[in-house]
Amino acid sequence: MSDLLCRPIAWLRSPYAQRIDAPHQPTVVQGTESGAAEEARIEFADGIPFEAYADLAGFERIWLIFAFHRSQGWKAQVKPPRGGPKRGVLATRSPHRPNPLGLSAVELVAVEPGALRVRGVDLLDGTPVLDIKPYVPYADAFAQARAGWIDAIDAAQGRQSAPGPKRPRKPRADAAG
Repeated sequence: MSDLLCRPIAWLRSPYAQRIDAPHQPTVVQGTESGAAEEARIEFADGIPFEAYADLAGFERIWLIFAFHRSQGWKAQVKPPRGGPKRGVLATRSPHRPNPLGLSAVELVAVEPGALRVRGVDLLDGTPVLDIKPYVPYADAFAQARAGWIDAIDAAQGRQSAPGPKRPRKPRADAAG
């Protein structure tokens, strides 16, 4: 197969401008400025008609397939943020991958002409969205599935633990009182 060409169908408008601001996973918000799942907006590209996504209304969650647009290359092994030894990049969720593609399940808040409102994103503002698929619980959830080396970290640190910010945050201008 020759090169594969993908074009964004939408762009994410997120409250997270830098990697340090975003959670490490959509459901792990510990260490973020608000400590809560934030709302974001998916704005569709010209040429994507409302009919293409209108039937998402009624789904609680959707899958976002996106490009890690700020990735700067990749290495075969990476150090996971939760600790432990280096791991093979394909056994992690590192944004620095051979093909910088990501997958995230987010809560669908509303379907609107030209956009979707979502909550619980871990993506940066301006992230190109390549595709969207409905989350189907009977096909997408495997609660008893093993998670390899992550199971050992969960046992030691607690499930869904995440590191805090790597540097102090600057106070937000709108937070000054």
